Amino acid sequence: MKAYSTCKAAMDSCIENKNFAIAHLYNDEKPMNMHIHDCYEIYYSISGGKQFLIDNRFYNIQPGDIFFINQYESHHLIQIDQEIHERIVLSVYPDYLKTLSSSETDLNYCFSRDLTELHKLTLSSQDQKRFLYYIHKILSTNGFGADLIEQSAFVELMVFLNCLFRSKQKLYDSNDESLYHEQVDRILTYINQNIQAPLTINELSEHFFLSTSYICRIFKLATGTTINKYITAKRITIAKSLLSEGYTVNEASEMCGFNDYSNFLKSFTKAVGITPKKYARFTL
Repeated sequence: MKAYSTCKAAMDSCIENKNFAIAHLYNDEKPMNMHIHDCYEIYYSISGGKQFLIDNRFYNIQPGDIFFINQYESHHLIQIDQEIHERIVLSVYPDYLKTLSSSETDLNYCFSRDLTELHKLTLSSQDQKRFLYYIHKILSTNGFGADLIEQSAFVELMVFLNCLFRSKQKLYDSNDESLYHEQVDRILTYINQNIQAPLTINELSEHFFLSTSYICRIFKLATGTTINKYITAKRITIAKSLLSEGYTVNEASEMCGFNDYSNFLKSFTKAVGITPKKYARFTL
């Protein structure tokens, strides 16, 4: 298997082949706003130096940190310096993991968290070496049997990561690094708890007794995106989940807070790449 040089190429391969793909990155790609995609994402940082906003949680990224993001979680990578950032990103097709799982071993576990759990683990130096060993094994196989060796190494990698996740995840205190800014964290929590309501910047300003210009400024400084873009991304994330559960397009539009169907259709299609109707047909 070859390592891709962009996240987009890896994701496209993952979706097309319905398995997994690896990107080994050094240079920054074109920055993306809050976004979602149809693959699981495992982000392993080699050099650190950035921040993640995943749904309503902030994380500083240090060398050896690894993140698990499912297909319904909106996320945004924030650059905090101008250094080159080396990282390895795995794109994994959700149904592929299901086929590799057994009745006793659910390889999807690390992506199906309780809302109280975090997305990040910090790997020890020994665990980092083991992670890179599996990546090297997958990328260096060739010749007869290469496909089976790649799959075997990938299964071992996912068992290893899920074991780490199960043993370490609940040891993290959510107050350590996830709250980047107290005011912005309260705003994010309020938005997520009231996402079905017709949220506006004026309403948020009145609720938190902050001026509209100030609330917009601190939100953008902390998250790297605007309030409206975050709300839209969050609503589309919820809509994807509802559509995959069998709700109609109209029901999903109303339940995720879009008060205008045409706006929902336009926003969803732009973010996901297909219309909500087509998305529902593909996921059911």
